[in-house]
Amino acid sequence: MSFTARTEIEPFRIKSVEPIGITSPAQRQAALKEAGLNIFNLKAEDVLIDLLTDSGTGAMSAAQWSAMMIGDESYAGSRSFYKYEGQIKKITGFKYVLPTHQGRSAENILFSAILKPDSIVPSNTHFDTTRANVELQGAEADDLLVAEGKQPMLEAPFKGNMDVARLEDLIKRVGRERIPVVMMTVTNNGGGGQPVSMANLREVSQVCRKYGIPFFIDACRFAENAMFIKRREAGYADKSPLEITQEMFSYADGATMSAKKDGLANIGGFLAMNDDHWIELCRNRMIPIEGFVTYGGLAGYDMEALAVGLEEVLDENYLNYRLNQTAYLGQKILDAGVPIVRPTGGHAVFIDAGAMLSHIPWNQYPGTALSAYLYEIAGIRSCEIGTVLFGLKNPDGSDAPAPNELLRLAIPRRMYTRSHMDYVAEAVAYAAEHKNEIHGLRFTYAAPVLRHFTARYEWIS
Repeated sequence: MSFTARTEIEPFRIKSVEPIGITSPAQRQAALKEAGLNIFNLKAEDVLIDLLTDSGTGAMSAAQWSAMMIGDESYAGSRSFYKYEGQIKKITGFKYVLPTHQGRSAENILFSAILKPDSIVPSNTHFDTTRANVELQGAEADDLLVAEGKQPMLEAPFKGNMDVARLEDLIKRVGRERIPVVMMTVTNNGGGGQPVSMANLREVSQVCRKYGIPFFIDACRFAENAMFIKRREAGYADKSPLEITQEMFSYADGATMSAKKDGLANIGGFLAMNDDHWIELCRNRMIPIEGFVTYGGLAGYDMEALAVGLEEVLDENYLNYRLNQTAYLGQKILDAGVPIVRPTGGHAVFIDAGAMLSHIPWNQYPGTALSAYLYEIAGIRSCEIGTVLFGLKNPDGSDAPAPNELLRLAIPRRMYTRSHMDYVAEAVAYAAEHKNEIHGLRFTYAAPVLRHFTARYEWIS
């Protein structure tokens, strides 16, 4: 006899628990006021369910905690570095690896080494720190997302793809010399956590090699992307996540990664590449700001945890659970009549706040308004992915609207159970039923770069 359960269970058991912040509505209102209506400014102890980000917020495994006990804290030539480096090389196949404390440092090192003020960096969609690190060099970050990726409710399997025809047109129009590198974010966080197909990676690689332009992958969710390829792309159903991942990286010349995502750890990242000249430039920039090339801002025990995490993340049982947990939350929210980016991505559910709160114009930031309201009613912390985060500007310096006004519910890895997801879905449904209570916002303070982290707002009555 064969038993097939209708209920999906977590592929792990809980060994340690942490209390979470159960607060009253009055306490949340006071905390929100003190935070200037910006959920980034809240104290974590005042948050019940924290879906602000999946970056470094997940639970580590018993094997990771055990590995940390043998961390080698040598300043140079640490044994832990070579273990970390070996795991990265196994996955990516790249010749050189520099450890960094997180992904934005890898981006800063790379872009400061290779970009000039008139450079253009194409991508499917640059996320916030990537765009900021490009623009801090005086260069231009250009998003070339396929058309279906700009339609939140459209069902399509690979909405994170880059528009290959637009990429080639850009190269012909501005000249190869102005494009030092092409980036591809997998999965495409700024586009709703949507995956990139193997065919698209291959086609972008072919264009880059045709014109002699290096091709880099922003790899923070590479394993989730590989699992989407296994599920959705012809010819990959029988391949392992590791085999798919290795093929993905074979089309690139290098990668940056925030390993706080699919590294299953709380801190860490890397910059990897094949180019002998670029690695020397990057090493010379790394040492003054991150540390020596065999620790790069990380303790030995961090690299031990990351080496284990980069192996665990490719477990097929884990990846099925991960994608299915996100899809479960997305379906619950859809069932409540709330528009989301479809199909759900790997790490988050993206609510179409612009459509849900159609009475709030884009320049009153509906995603940020919804984030404040969700915290006030339910203690849930989330993140706007829209005009505030992208910080796009018109030539006169005024705000330009983002392609979509989204609210991201990013799910930390191996941390929350199905009942937590049910609670979140109930709160979102309540917000939709009472959407006329939600007003727009205006800035009372905004930094010139990455303003969403420290901004302050007031309600528009």
